[in-house]
Amino acid sequence: MDHSDHLLGVNELAAYLAVPVKTLYSWRYRRQGPPALRVGRHLRYRWSDVQQWIDERIDEGSLGSPSARPQTDRQESLTADRRGRS
Repeated sequence: MDHSDHLLGVNELAAYLAVPVKTLYSWRYRRQGPPALRVGRHLRYRWSDVQQWIDERIDEGSLGSPSARPQTDRQESLTADRRGRS
């Protein structure tokens, strides 16, 4: 088996990225993290997908930078409302 085909569990990926497991589940819910697949009732991440996701974040300059993430229409609306109240 090629290393790029290796499947990581949630705990393994969380340790590798140095983030809490809860963060991975949150990213998955918001579709912000690396793509995952279900094996039975377990989440698994392909090593090649994780590497690609990391490379994309580095290229965007957004690894760990919340300001680099695109805002949703609702977030933009809330930001505009806050500016109007100041």
